[in-house]
Amino acid sequence: MSVPVPQDLIDSDLFERDGAIYMGSRRDPDGCRVGLFGVPYDGTTSFRPGARFGPAAIREVSNGLETYDPQLNLDLEDLAFVDLGAVAIPFGAPEPVVAAVGEATRAVLELGLRPLMLGGEHSISSGAVAAVAARYPELALVQLDAHADLRQNWLGARHSHACAMRRCLEVLPSADLLQVAIRSGTREEFEELRRSGRLVGQGPGLSLEPERLQAELVAALGPLRGRPLYLTVDLDWFDPAVLPGTGTPEPGGYHWGHFAGLLEELRHHHLVAADVVELAPGLDPSGVSAVLAAKVTRSLLLLLGQAQ
Repeated sequence: MSVPVPQDLIDSDLFERDGAIYMGSRRDPDGCRVGLFGVPYDGTTSFRPGARFGPAAIREVSNGLETYDPQLNLDLEDLAFVDLGAVAIPFGAPEPVVAAVGEATRAVLELGLRPLMLGGEHSISSGAVAAVAARYPELALVQLDAHADLRQNWLGARHSHACAMRRCLEVLPSADLLQVAIRSGTREEFEELRRSGRLVGQGPGLSLEPERLQAELVAALGPLRGRPLYLTVDLDWFDPAVLPGTGTPEPGGYHWGHFAGLLEELRHHHLVAADVVELAPGLDPSGVSAVLAAKVTRSLLLLLGQAQ
């Protein structure tokens, strides 16, 4: 169904619309189902910077992929989606950036679109989650990540990327968070993960057993069928052997087969929003990391586009 597009949104200062766009996307949101936007920010990066270049890199390499996904049997050519550009963000502290992300996500939702955000570092996710949760109070959050991201603060910053899930929990009314195969964190973070029951699978042993991880995902996600779902993908969840271009790589990670298993389960869910964060393309001269990130993005576009 065509959604009337407020002209003041198209002409607003929320989005900078120059530069490359993701393959097959439109610039006009009228009639679209999914709204893609980037957030080029890495101001709290604690190890290796460069994630601010992630959204542009994903767009630039996307044309190297086919529009058709044989696993999902879906094609971007059958989906109307818009690339709204980059959120106009201030330099410096993360708090105004998170606020700008929230405002941009609300604008995307007001257009009747499902948001797909490209980062940038993981600290931006809480702004998007807050906006989506305001629309869907029963929202559940699923996190793919190498790190627990449950610190209260890191290097004095409450909105550090190391605190991403702690801030998301504060804006998630349901408090339903599944943290998939986390493999790095403090003793206290892992004690909380196990006590809370939020940890689904625990690597690195699972890295050789995609079928076992998929079975655990199906069991954990099954009760959430019918609930609105937000998926946040920190790309360092993948093993550095297949995705070295990220700021905080963690050995013992996962491969495409594990992600494909998650996609099979997500086909049965009410996915309403997602993000893909922490690609630092300059750290991978081969460019393979950006291609993998663009393929993740394609999968999520297709799932968001077909979800009821």
